[in-house]
Amino acid sequence: MLKKFLFITLLILAFSSVSLITDYNITSVEAQSNIVVLRGDITRNMTLNAKTRYVLEGGVFVRSGATLKIKPGTQIFAGPRSFLVIDRGAKIIAKGKVNKPIVFTSAQDPGNRKRGDWGGVIINGFAPINNGDSNGEADGEGNTGKYGGRNADDNSGILRYVRIEFAGFPLTPTNELNGLALQGVGRGTEVDFVQITESGDDAIEFFGGTVNVKHLLLYGSMDDAFDWTGGWQGKAQFVLIQQDGAIEANNGIEADNNSENNDLTPRSNPTIHNMTIIGDASTKTGNSIGMLLRVGTGATIRNFIIQNYKDVAVRVKDQSTLNQLGTNLVLENGIIFDNKKGVFQFQNNDGSDAGDLSNMFNNIVVMDPQLTDSLNKTAPNFKPTTTSPALNTSLVAPTPANDTFFERVNFLGGIGPNDSDDWTKGWTSFRRN
Repeated sequence: MLKKFLFITLLILAFSSVSLITDYNITSVEAQSNIVVLRGDITRNMTLNAKTRYVLEGGVFVRSGATLKIKPGTQIFAGPRSFLVIDRGAKIIAKGKVNKPIVFTSAQDPGNRKRGDWGGVIINGFAPINNGDSNGEADGEGNTGKYGGRNADDNSGILRYVRIEFAGFPLTPTNELNGLALQGVGRGTEVDFVQITESGDDAIEFFGGTVNVKHLLLYGSMDDAFDWTGGWQGKAQFVLIQQDGAIEANNGIEADNNSENNDLTPRSNPTIHNMTIIGDASTKTGNSIGMLLRVGTGATIRNFIIQNYKDVAVRVKDQSTLNQLGTNLVLENGIIFDNKKGVFQFQNNDGSDAGDLSNMFNNIVVMDPQLTDSLNKTAPNFKPTTTSPALNTSLVAPTPANDTFFERVNFLGGIGPNDSDDWTKGWTSFRRN
């Protein structure tokens, strides 16, 4: 007991931003013996462990030079209007395990949690962006710090087996916090096995940078599920999206280069393989498009499935984006099904029809992908059934040559048909409140 007391005393002395209390007014954590409140700046290395319950209060910033290490099974409860920022030059090492995920969630009682209860996780890096000043730097949304620079290999740490729940809220109509914001984050950073649930804005948004991501489950976001802008040039594989329009849901993918100058470089041009994008055709408000590609973005997207959007499956918008078709903008090897306003739509800057350019896309079929139970809102199953065309190997794009990031697959979509393919087991949750 004495050792424990001395440790707590030293912790309080070392971090002015941390206090230990036992009466924080949160029923869901009051039963725990120790509650540590995190507030303000963390300026030295700090470790969070699963034996303690942590509460974020307001904006919490891990400052340059400091590392925040989070051990498997740790839970972080976020109070109203709180958020966590990892500054440039700082690191987060959140290495959960399949049976001990790290969970960032709302501090509200279970059953009362909802989209937008807090502001999510923001990571700032030194990787290139195209919306910066003369130093290649920009200011993050919501005063979340500087991001961007010249180091494509920048390393902001690790997110592995991590859940982020009930985050994302708008500060103003054009300034929002997301579930996870990766702002100028470099490819030295690892983002793998991450679930983002019930975000009040985008589930994940990339603001430039070169970071690669793998095994993402984006579930029930209010705005867009997978959003990029500002010159993101990373990679992604194995992404599952299910949107819920009970309140509002916009696009599965919303992709921009730069809205002020569509041809700024580095141009947004990610490479994405194996993505399942499930919409909600009953959405009352919002755009509800499977993929919205606009303002000059490039991308290479292969082995995808888009189903059940109230609008079109794919909209390519703006002349600057149309100009990328066939070179920087490549869509191929996909299945599209049951999107209420069609398959492809190509629009000029003024929204007028740009004509039928669907021949620019290769090996894409319109048919039922026969997924197990992908429209289920409480316990979805995204695996293809044994008769699914997603298992037709003639539709499957090969793994990019000489690329160690992408894994070899024989299916379309974000998950394979076998139990051994189910990377969601053990660590994810479909809790809605």
